[in-house]
Amino acid sequence: MATGQKLMRAIRVFEFGGPEVLKLQSDVVVPVPKEHQVLIKVHACGVNPVETYIRSGTHLIKPTLPYTPGTDVAGVIEATGDEVSAFKKGDRVFSTRTISGAYAEYALAADHTVYPLPGNLDFKQGAAIGIPYFTAFRALLHSARVKAGQSVLVHGASGGVGLATCQIARAYGLKVLGTAGTEEGQKIVLQNGAHEVFNHREVNYIDKIKKSVGEKGIDVIIEMLANVNLSNDLNLLSFGGKVIVVGSRGPIEINPRATMTKESSITGITLFASTKEEFQQFAAALQAGMEIGWLKPVVGSQYPLEKVAQAHEDIIRGSRPPGKMVLLL
Repeated sequence: MATGQKLMRAIRVFEFGGPEVLKLQSDVVVPVPKEHQVLIKVHACGVNPVETYIRSGTHLIKPTLPYTPGTDVAGVIEATGDEVSAFKKGDRVFSTRTISGAYAEYALAADHTVYPLPGNLDFKQGAAIGIPYFTAFRALLHSARVKAGQSVLVHGASGGVGLATCQIARAYGLKVLGTAGTEEGQKIVLQNGAHEVFNHREVNYIDKIKKSVGEKGIDVIIEMLANVNLSNDLNLLSFGGKVIVVGSRGPIEINPRATMTKESSITGITLFASTKEEFQQFAAALQAGMEIGWLKPVVGSQYPLEKVAQAHEDIIRGSRPPGKMVLLL
């Protein structure tokens, strides 16, 4: 895979563990694209919570060590494999997956996991599309099968996936409720598609949501922190309502009777379960959102590559501004 002596800076993980196992190296060989692969010169890459679980060794996905974390890059095509016809050198693109990892100056990706980045979005926004928007679309349209006119609560709406969910839900004609833990977060949630927002740090915020939606309850809840909120979610649902679990950081005790009386359901999702065809379907809808203008990624914290350990600490601690966390190269 060597290209003569062409080397790059990249983050390498040699053992599973805390943020300190993320090592910046400047002598990593730049990969060469094969048949259906492209090499992307990375301008920005997204940081997602799942990458911290993989790094710690607690996730089902356990890459062969050493590895470079990350899936979501935005940049410019540097080189293409012989069988690639959709892209050429110089094209602006973003990815939903990489072969060689995203936290690096160059990333190798299969051509079907790479998409054109329109001129109205910058590279930081491009790095905020992958996991957040494709996960949000899978949760709403594929798993919850939402219909226009239904109500949706985005429980934890000020992060990358949450804001993406608000934008998609509003574009598809849903009544959108969101929660956030800061004044700034609440403001941004309202600016990105929510009709109403609630502060989930307030003791009585669940009562406020109940008062807002009335006796019918909420049709769909997109849940970012199930280990804290799932029991409350079940009490907020309408008859036949659905909780879609996007994130959870531990166990929680629930009363299954709450699902019986409303014939409600709890469904977990992972973007990695999507087929190639589903990715293409999600991409077509999201590409339309970029063209029309409702898909507008909100970029939050930004870090240089050498501060990646700090980024991994901050994304789990939650001590960060609203929006998507990105690394800049």
